[in-house]
Amino acid sequence: MKAQRLLAIVLKELRQLRRDRLTFAMIVGIPVMQLVLFGYAINLDVRHLQAVVVDEADTARSRELVAQLEATQVIDVAARAASPGEVETLLRRGEVDVGLVLPNDLETRLERGDRPAVQLIVDGADPAVQAAARQLVRFPVPDAAGWTARVEPIETVNFYNPERRAPINTVPGLIGVILTMTLVLFTAIALVRERENGNLEMLIATPVTPWELTLGKVLPFVGIGLVQVTVVLGLGRGLFDVPVRGSLLDLYLASLLFILASLSLGIFLSTLARSQFQAMQMAIFTFLPQILLSGFMFPFAGMPLAARWFAELLPLTHFLRLVRGIMLRDAALLELWPALAALAVFTAILLVMAVGRMHKRLD
Repeated sequence: MKAQRLLAIVLKELRQLRRDRLTFAMIVGIPVMQLVLFGYAINLDVRHLQAVVVDEADTARSRELVAQLEATQVIDVAARAASPGEVETLLRRGEVDVGLVLPNDLETRLERGDRPAVQLIVDGADPAVQAAARQLVRFPVPDAAGWTARVEPIETVNFYNPERRAPINTVPGLIGVILTMTLVLFTAIALVRERENGNLEMLIATPVTPWELTLGKVLPFVGIGLVQVTVVLGLGRGLFDVPVRGSLLDLYLASLLFILASLSLGIFLSTLARSQFQAMQMAIFTFLPQILLSGFMFPFAGMPLAARWFAELLPLTHFLRLVRGIMLRDAALLELWPALAALAVFTAILLVMAVGRMHKRLD
């Protein structure tokens, strides 16, 4: 083996990498993306949980107590409610993370110390919310310094996951992650494979419209996605005893919309790629922000505001709200309409963009 021949091969590979802009972008882009996401957007110290307050006492001391709890920055008071029943409704819809209930005899409870003075209702479906709630339980309640009873000033009520089992939160999220990883990748290479095999030229000569071609590529994978949802639900129930508290029909309708959103993203990527390898690269490039910023691996509430705004553009973020709301909190599909609307808009925009680009290629 001569050094001159080896050097020639090395230079050839470097020139080829320089021409392949997508590969070069991934070589630089993936480390930069991971560094930015893990260093800036990922934060395990959860702050600013959305809270609803029921202040039945309505005294200066109760208002001071709420203000001091809010000053910890663990919670932000987002709403006021008249009764604990309204708190449960807001939790079920996913509009708040925790509820604070201050009873009308708050003053007496603080003075006697024989009963909890504040009730903290927590959305236990999210482990990050549970961990943050434990910080509030340790908060030194004003005027309770002389607490003598063997009870804590703040009582925690854990809704939806009182046993604090991790699979309760993980398995519903895995439905979205698995659909994202498989369906986007499958459809991203669909049109590229047709082009590489020469089938696209044959389709040009037929009366097939861009919309028909797009939908024809998408629809077969819808059944595959629904089969995957069924497999994950069955294994989650059989192996980990993960419940489906809401309507099974609502769950499948939400999954169907997310499947269409994932497929539309994959089809759009296929119109950008020139080869199957490039399509796979683009699909992988979209996995990272979705998995890291959607709230599946890391708490959504702990992310800075800019990261949360960006996460709102990702379909997995909204599907996690739907699937966890239906499966764990027994929420109706229409109660979660903001996430439903966001997925519908995402799907419509990506399909229109994909068809538009496909029309240019077929001309």
